Amino acid sequence: MKGISVGLLGMGTVGCGVVKIVENHQDKLIHQIGCPVSVKKALVKDLHKERSVSLQPDLLTLHSEEVLDDPEIDVVIEVMGGVEDTRHYILRALQNKKHVVTANKDLMAVYGSELLAAAAENKCDLFYEASVAGGIPILRSLVDGLASDRITKMMGIVNGTTNFILTKMDNEGSPYLEVLKEAQQLGFAEADPTADVDGLDAARKMAILSTLGFSMNIELDDVHVKGISAISSEDLQYSKKLGYTMKLIGIAHREKEKVEVSVQPTLLPKEHPLANVQNEFNAVYVYGEAVGETMFYGPGAGSLPTATAIVSDLVGVMKNKRLGVNGKSWVTPQFQKKLKEKEEVQAKHFLRIHVKDEVGVLSQITNIFSNKGVSFEKILQLPLKETALSEVVVVTHHASLQLYENLLDELEKLDYVEEIKSSYRVEGEVAV
Repeated sequence: MKGISVGLLGMGTVGCGVVKIVENHQDKLIHQIGCPVSVKKALVKDLHKERSVSLQPDLLTLHSEEVLDDPEIDVVIEVMGGVEDTRHYILRALQNKKHVVTANKDLMAVYGSELLAAAAENKCDLFYEASVAGGIPILRSLVDGLASDRITKMMGIVNGTTNFILTKMDNEGSPYLEVLKEAQQLGFAEADPTADVDGLDAARKMAILSTLGFSMNIELDDVHVKGISAISSEDLQYSKKLGYTMKLIGIAHREKEKVEVSVQPTLLPKEHPLANVQNEFNAVYVYGEAVGETMFYGPGAGSLPTATAIVSDLVGVMKNKRLGVNGKSWVTPQFQKKLKEKEEVQAKHFLRIHVKDEVGVLSQITNIFSNKGVSFEKILQLPLKETALSEVVVVTHHASLQLYENLLDELEKLDYVEEIKSSYRVEGEVAV
């Protein structure tokens, strides 16, 4: 087999990581696919920008057609980000019979079905392992390693920025805005951190995981999303007191033919493996009917971890080429999408409210819970210093989301309820 020529769309942090791995692991690549791999052209925005790797000046270009239309380029690796322009670039590459590897979860969450269908039509591979959880081979594990099993639940930390922030808040008691600023200074958070802290980045990844794990076309709009910006130090302190740790958790759960997919701050028992995933690391827990519980853990971002996943996909493309099976790996979703209604979503909840510090208030709140069909697992009542208020903290037993939302609506109407301070999902049981 002749050498493999690669075209890069983008030469930022991850693109430079790809070049490093291709150059430094050449012996491994030749052993895996039987021929050398080289970067022939890279699309950049600035020809003179300083980069962590050096390429010959004639390998850089400002013109996308020099990558997309070059008949000598076999595989296009997309690490430029963005959605609309990038979609057109990838469609053009596929139409030119080039295989594509991308790390773009935003693109795949929105246009994945269209692009995968175009790849199959053109007998090309489109691989996107690096789009979820960086260097953790979670997508490949779902598609290949767990292909014979029936996945019932996936639950994980799939955003390193928010996990770094919550770890620091929890361990050091620092306020949210202070830790966010530190995360930006360290490069873990973008100048505009909205996609991370509002949960959108994690939601895109959960849409991709759900589509593959459940063989059902789950879209971004199907994911219920709640971010971390409202989490307070008090929430974390009460979580600890009750035996929990707070994490931003993506949950995808299938029961029979119906699924729920969400991203939200969630209390986990401190003994749960996900509760001990610290800082910028990611982890995904997968439950299968046959295999039981498995967990995938590792760095969720970064130049070389992400680049490792990209180059592994490149190896997959070339192995398929050697076998003559390019474009045959994509399988259309097996099941029609059926989302759970609120009445069918069952969970426990943490609730923190401020109420008037008066005789009988707690009894009245208990009656409201009972009337709405939501029972307590734990309840604390503490006076708030220098006010005429008390703080009531509750962990409920399992209840439907509809019943719980009805309860919140009822509590907000009561004269003796000053404010609902916070409400979060709870997963798992605290060891007694």
